[in-house]
Amino acid sequence: MSDNAVASASTSASEHDALAELTAPVPEVGDGGPEMVQLLTPEGQRVESTEYDHYVQDLTDDDLRGFYRDLVLIRRVDAEATALQRQGELGIWASLLGQEAAQVGSGRALRPQDYAFPTYREHGVAWCRGVNPLNLLGLFRGVNHGGWDPNEKNFHLYTIVIGAQTLHATGYAMGIQRDGDVGTGDKDRDAAVIAYFGDGASAQGDVNEAFVYAAVNNAPVVFFCQNNQWAISEPNERQTRIPLYQRARGFGFPGVRVDGNDVLAVYAVTQQALNAARSGNGPTFIEAYTYRMGAHTTSDDPTKYRVSAEVEVWKHRDPIERLKSYLVHQKKADQDFFDALDKEADELAATVREGCLSMPDPTGESMFDHVYVEPHPLVEQERREFVDYHAGFATEGEH
Repeated sequence: MSDNAVASASTSASEHDALAELTAPVPEVGDGGPEMVQLLTPEGQRVESTEYDHYVQDLTDDDLRGFYRDLVLIRRVDAEATALQRQGELGIWASLLGQEAAQVGSGRALRPQDYAFPTYREHGVAWCRGVNPLNLLGLFRGVNHGGWDPNEKNFHLYTIVIGAQTLHATGYAMGIQRDGDVGTGDKDRDAAVIAYFGDGASAQGDVNEAFVYAAVNNAPVVFFCQNNQWAISEPNERQTRIPLYQRARGFGFPGVRVDGNDVLAVYAVTQQALNAARSGNGPTFIEAYTYRMGAHTTSDDPTKYRVSAEVEVWKHRDPIERLKSYLVHQKKADQDFFDALDKEADELAATVREGCLSMPDPTGESMFDHVYVEPHPLVEQERREFVDYHAGFATEGEH
């Protein structure tokens, strides 16, 4: 066969494969399977669980309304940020739409001394840790590098490099273990670490290396994977042949799958995992089975790789509507509460917008600030060179 014929045959085969992929049946939307922990059905009905009920039994009506408030407000911040990006006020935005319960439920399970390592999408966890949403927007606007003190909030700066934060979290967990802040029995001292990542990141080498180090060192860390079904444009079946939570077994620590759209279940499962870590019982892998309702980021177009019917199925599993239904049917919240919260959300959105638009642009010289804790001669030399270089343009302009 000639080279041209081989090339032609190869092209035809590639075209055939591409056509087959486009015309293949749409995969069935999963429901997490019978192994998935769930305390609230999508309709807002309570599910009994002998293993996890006691973690939520002491929650007051105020606590439950507080969960709902967090879900609503962080979704509104997210929607406002997306609008600001579309209007050219942010360079990019990574939406959490649909993942609010996974973040709020786990974030509220943390104690003040626990430490969280996020990706770039954990706006709900940031909210729970007391980070001002404007600091998040400042990062995506390009006027700061995060803007909050990680040690004050016990919430690390956002990590853009996929999966790198799991190694940071494991190292930090090994540090507090060696400091003696694990397994003392003092609830105000014993601490744990939680590392957030997505289903796509679970295929990264950094994540798997973190699993190895955490396991062999019995580190007090919880690996919290938000399985939103799509690693940018790649579905789960392109990443794993088994449920993600089962991977933990191969590294020697427990894994659990939880309904990531059920804020109560996420709270309970995360409580259990954090308690185990604080007590000296080592790491746990949590797979929060959820869905990314929007785009991966505002630079992404999900209509290119997933069908609208799939999104419609997940709309019926909305974490906010689920908790609202429960609150209403159990008479734990009335219309006045919801109306007041809607007003609060409007006011928060206005504050976020005004604050974003009024952010001053940083000076070029500020890039040299905070490179090191102490002054560094090389950095100071580069600062002087930068200032002198730009001053030269002003001198030329005068003549």
